[in-house]
Amino acid sequence: MVMPGATKEAGRSHSDDELRRQKRKKWALYIIAFIIFQTGVIVFFSMTVMKFRTPKFRVRSATSFDTFDVQPSSFNVMMNTQFGIKNTNFGPYKYSNSTVYFYYRGTQIGSVFIPKSKANFRRIKKLNVAVSLVAPTSLVSNSEWTNDVSSGIVPLTSTSRLSGKIEIMFVFKKKKSINMNCTMDLNISAKQLQNIKCKVIL
Repeated sequence: MVMPGATKEAGRSHSDDELRRQKRKKWALYIIAFIIFQTGVIVFFSMTVMKFRTPKFRVRSATSFDTFDVQPSSFNVMMNTQFGIKNTNFGPYKYSNSTVYFYYRGTQIGSVFIPKSKANFRRIKKLNVAVSLVAPTSLVSNSEWTNDVSSGIVPLTSTSRLSGKIEIMFVFKKKKSINMNCTMDLNISAKQLQNIKCKVIL
């Protein structure tokens, strides 16, 4: 014969066991959810913040000209040029000294020094530099130059290479080099640098 008190005690014990099981299930679900959340955060962090991207270096514009002598027999231009270094990383890009070279149909006609500095994270660093372009006599005496001047458009190209290092959270570092390769047109009548197009070369 089962005493009423024993039945109540057994029922209470079963209820307590069930509550403990429910609590364990809840805690297990919480832990699983936390692990999934943490994994998602780590994946997102590694795919965005921790991802190293190659900055971009290009000619942006020529704001004005201090000298503008473009003729069939001569070419002497001093243009105030703006360069841009676009850094989309979540950390600064520190780069060393470099030089930008300008060409007319493969012949170098000018260069400008770029001092070492840094482009802050998620920013475009703008550099305003005076660039002197002078063509040698042998160049301006050929028919191709004469035809370009007569058309009113002088095609130019610029190349350069920046070498530097990206720092993320002051801990993670990676070396990155940027190659500039831009084409542009010098409009003689308008005295403007137009149609600037730059390719990304890794």
